[in-house]
Amino acid sequence: MCKQFYPDEWVDSAYEIDYPALYHQGYRGLLFDIDNTLVPHGAPADERAVAFFESLREIGFRSCFLSNNQKERVEPFGRAVKEVYIENAHKPSRKSYLKGMELLGTDRTNTLFIGDQLFTDIYGAKRAGISNILVKPIHPKEEIQIVLKRYLEKIVLYFYKKGKNS
Repeated sequence: MCKQFYPDEWVDSAYEIDYPALYHQGYRGLLFDIDNTLVPHGAPADERAVAFFESLREIGFRSCFLSNNQKERVEPFGRAVKEVYIENAHKPSRKSYLKGMELLGTDRTNTLFIGDQLFTDIYGAKRAGISNILVKPIHPKEEIQIVLKRYLEKIVLYFYKKGKNS
């Protein structure tokens, strides 16, 4: 039952992924969550994020943000790092994942999703048939509804780790 929420991979940070290796594997489009994946919840794009997306473009990637937040939050971030975005994405609905690939000119075979939440980010990517990477949240401060989901995520990730180690 829990396996539908298992990430394809689980790493510490979006900033520590080997993107040149992913490009070599054939990935060309990257879909990202923003809050607690790239910056703390509600924080603006910082110098690190701006430089990060510049480096991804230099490798050859195109990127798009999928956020359940509203335009007032997502647009300034997308503008600052010079990437396209979809606000109010209704993750885990498949629709925004498919729209993101359309914006990037990619498909299920060469697109990867990176986010920090199992029940929205990863589950939505799996529903859309996209490879995915779960990252650990950048900052512990989160909205109450996310804090509650984190308790359930711990249970799922316990079984995920147990399955990986057996």
